[in-house]
Amino acid sequence: MENQIGHWIDNKDSIPVPEGRCFLLDTNVLLHDADSLTSFQDNNVILTVEVLEELDNFKRGNDEKGRNARRVIRTIDGLRDGHPLSKGVELPGGGKLYITVKSYVDYLPKGMDKSLMDNRILAVACALDAGGGDVEFITKDINARVKADALGIKTNDFLTRKVNFDELYTGVSEHEVTEDVIDGFYQGKPVSVDADLMPNECVLLKGYTNPKHTARGIYRADSGLIEPLQHADSHPWGLSARNLHQQFALELLLRPDIKLVTMLGQAGTDKTLLALAVGLQMVAEEKRYRRIMVSRPIMPLGKDIGYLPGSKEEKLSSWMQPVSDNLQYLVDPKLENTSDKVQYLYDTGVVEAEAVTYIRGRSLPKLFIIIDEAQNLTPHEVKTVVSRAGEDAKVVLTGDAYQIDNPYLDASSNGLTYVVERFKDHPIHGHVTLAKSERSELASLAASLL
Repeated sequence: MENQIGHWIDNKDSIPVPEGRCFLLDTNVLLHDADSLTSFQDNNVILTVEVLEELDNFKRGNDEKGRNARRVIRTIDGLRDGHPLSKGVELPGGGKLYITVKSYVDYLPKGMDKSLMDNRILAVACALDAGGGDVEFITKDINARVKADALGIKTNDFLTRKVNFDELYTGVSEHEVTEDVIDGFYQGKPVSVDADLMPNECVLLKGYTNPKHTARGIYRADSGLIEPLQHADSHPWGLSARNLHQQFALELLLRPDIKLVTMLGQAGTDKTLLALAVGLQMVAEEKRYRRIMVSRPIMPLGKDIGYLPGSKEEKLSSWMQPVSDNLQYLVDPKLENTSDKVQYLYDTGVVEAEAVTYIRGRSLPKLFIIIDEAQNLTPHEVKTVVSRAGEDAKVVLTGDAYQIDNPYLDASSNGLTYVVERFKDHPIHGHVTLAKSERSELASLAASLL
């Protein structure tokens, strides 16, 4: 059979080719989403023995990858039900799962390292393609996709739980109305506009003839009307909003009926500072929550804090330093003798630092929970965190989709943007994308130019 890799094949062992469309999965797909085996409808899913060996290496870990590896292995074992995996076992969606243990490295062209796991998996794709199979290689590794394409193999990212980042909901919209409508709005009269708005969407009303005649409001799904901001003049913990989007963010953070707030923005837009200021106001002043729990992903490159020396608090201190920097500014904008004041917040239980790893399994009632740098979490990890929120708790997720350290996540597949897309039409959620950096002129230019 003539195909793109046919000129490399010379009496190689053939591979049994299943009928129908086949998806060959890389290990990182299974580690990213433990339910990925059942995400391909009635098509065939193929795993190689190399993938099983990599799952075996990961299964001992205490992180999300380790848990996913163990879950996938249990799923595969449950699917066997006395049938050989090499001949295919039924998947819940109607397709079949096949596992091949034979090596097909001879299908690789000269020059490719046959000992590399990725290349050995790609060799199976080449063998299936040479045998006339309709095969597509699914991986979250960009370089592996490039190599597959060079080999003439159809390839793609794992698209389940992926959103269109270019069309991501921003949480803010502008609408033109007549000047008398704006005047009535300032007198407390709600406004209705001819547009499909999301619950708690922040709105800037502009006059038809005078665009500088504006009013700020929030859309309430229960009434179907745009209402004035309740906290337009609020200064939580002495902090003032510096721009329109920050004012909208404070509105969402201060409203007790909004249980989940997501904030996206580049460096310097004060996402974390705003969340901490409201948290301190709600906990230390108003006693609405028991304490602030703040966390950041501590495994952007796959390492647990166990690799760092010292106690849990000492291990967390370096990861939480950006949070401490913001707290120092809040307790004293002049930054004089702030270390003791920040430590007092921790010692008295106003603020608690926790690793994302250890939030799993906990129940967290009446806490103001801040997850910073949430763009480094997978959708499943974010689900694990948000689902820990107990009665009367509030969760705030902040992050920058352009600063992702996880090698298998991007702006469209990370947990933060996934939450924004999935929760945008729910009344207990509010979102705002912060557009302007307020850290400094230099920071603003660096964020936009570099």
